[in-house]
Amino acid sequence: MIKKITIYALLTVFIENSQGQKSQQIAPLECPSLDSGDSFTQSEFLSRLANECRYDRLLLPTYQTGDVVYVHASAYVYFIQPAEAHDLNFKLHFLLQLRWTDPRLAYTLYSPKRSKIIGENVLKQRIWVPHLYMSNEQSSSLMGTDSKDVLISIAPDGEVLFSRRMQAVLYCWMNLQKFPFDDQTCSMNLESWKYNASILRLMWEKDNPVRLSSELHLTEYSLMDFWTNESVVRGDIANMRLGGAGNYSALKFTFKLGREVGYYLMDYFIPSMMIVAMSWVTFWLQADASAPRITLGTSTMLSFITLASSQAKTLPKVSYIKASEVWFLGCTGFIFSALVEFAFVNTIWRRKKAVNLKKVNSKYILKSTLTPRLARKELQKEIQESSPQLSKSRSCSSLQQEGSCNDPAGPGYNNYLTVHSFPSALNLPTITTQSFDGLMGSPSSKSHNGSEDSDEPPKRHTWTTMTPQEIATWIDKRSRILFPLMFIFFNVIYWTFVYCL
Repeated sequence: MIKKITIYALLTVFIENSQGQKSQQIAPLECPSLDSGDSFTQSEFLSRLANECRYDRLLLPTYQTGDVVYVHASAYVYFIQPAEAHDLNFKLHFLLQLRWTDPRLAYTLYSPKRSKIIGENVLKQRIWVPHLYMSNEQSSSLMGTDSKDVLISIAPDGEVLFSRRMQAVLYCWMNLQKFPFDDQTCSMNLESWKYNASILRLMWEKDNPVRLSSELHLTEYSLMDFWTNESVVRGDIANMRLGGAGNYSALKFTFKLGREVGYYLMDYFIPSMMIVAMSWVTFWLQADASAPRITLGTSTMLSFITLASSQAKTLPKVSYIKASEVWFLGCTGFIFSALVEFAFVNTIWRRKKAVNLKKVNSKYILKSTLTPRLARKELQKEIQESSPQLSKSRSCSSLQQEGSCNDPAGPGYNNYLTVHSFPSALNLPTITTQSFDGLMGSPSSKSHNGSEDSDEPPKRHTWTTMTPQEIATWIDKRSRILFPLMFIFFNVIYWTFVYCL
């Protein structure tokens, strides 16, 4: 019995002690006093000012009044490095500064002699800081160490100035249709992640929102212009936003870059012009010189393809045609045309039959070389039309006194074999039959050949003959002028397009 009473007494004492400890833990802690704040060090005063008993860093500065928190931003850019075109991004080194007012941190009454509280990352973990993110960010990081690259200052009226030095790789969706004569517009997008626009509003500083370092230099690009703007974006990923659906405040810093074409002129365009001009040397070689002309044509083609492929490796594989590809196709067409011209004149050179031409010009030469059979048929037709007596002539098998060959005088007239010269440069003899009266100058003959009183001379065509070798040389000589003129015309159109359109 005594043992049971003793155990019961011990349990009662233990329960009372445990309840007393719990009551002590539940009892609120006393807030440290802020009186005589000037006597405390900065760390001691900050620990009292931002103590959990009077400051909750998870709540907005205006949670008691419900007003909108305005966060003013500014940036100092000291490095911009556009990456290769196929990466579609750029690297940015900048100092981002945010400014807002937190009434809970105002300490003018408590420490009037203290001008400013300055801290680093430790101070950031004690107070409320807006949560912003870059929507077009590929990667980002603080430069240096956290303690050196994050700086926070608190003014006596509660104004907070938060600065951090960052490097970020941001996406830039480039339009490369006029590459390498293009201008690119890239931007840095800052958005609120946790609070929508009805609670937190982002704004650029009115004076110099973005400043560029005087030592900022670009290699492949030149900075043409930059500007800032404020906007509101729709929270289309409502389930991912901590603030729920709605509109979110956003800031954008945009800059325009113009690509420098000096590198491409010296390493791509001028060498390609020289390669195209080198392919024209084949026009000064003889048409039957197959080995040197083939070697020259193929080597220029391979050299240009190698040059173009090395430049195309730096570009993304897009569906539209770029200006550099237009230049590549044009130069390739000229080099390939020089090879085709050699194959054409070499084929003509190896022909054996001479070509009869009505006139020595491009129309008749190309017509006779491209369609030689058709040209010969048309030649015979034109000869017959130009010499009517040739169509009426015939060869008589005998000189017997029977009906004359197409002679209206009938039998009784002797036929004589005569030889007339064909009116052409070929001087081919033609055998015809004509009556004795025709030889003596009969009226019918005179009327047939033309009136003696007529002053108009008989129509005669000038025919000439060119050998295949002469035709091949003629085509080569014309190509020496035609190809450079066409290439100059192509350049005029191309450079007008890239600079004027």
